[in-house]
Amino acid sequence: MNVLFVCNQNAGRSQMAQALYERRGGSARSAGTTPAARVHPEVAELMPELAGRVPKQLDTTDAEWADLVVTMGCGDACPVLPGKRYIDWDLQDPHGQDLATVRKIRDEIERRVAELPL
Repeated sequence: MNVLFVCNQNAGRSQMAQALYERRGGSARSAGTTPAARVHPEVAELMPELAGRVPKQLDTTDAEWADLVVTMGCGDACPVLPGKRYIDWDLQDPHGQDLATVRKIRDEIERRVAELPL
């Protein structure tokens, strides 16, 4: 299954979700509606493997590629394509949060990712 994770800046939640889904052996991409210049420092500190990633602009081809699109706070800016399955995760944005809060967000993402089919 191909899963696309989308948030606003592609610098926190969606990057973490992609990495955690790939750790499980899944095929994933992530993108943002208004990408940041880099992954949020507090996210990269908690998940160093994300430090070198560059946030990506959401593109229709990503949504076309995906079997499942998981949105996290992007609202109406996320494209909705017929025939695609969508899930919206209401998760706090980790940007500017302390590490304990970012860890809780990451752990909740990990819990939800574990429930997704591969």
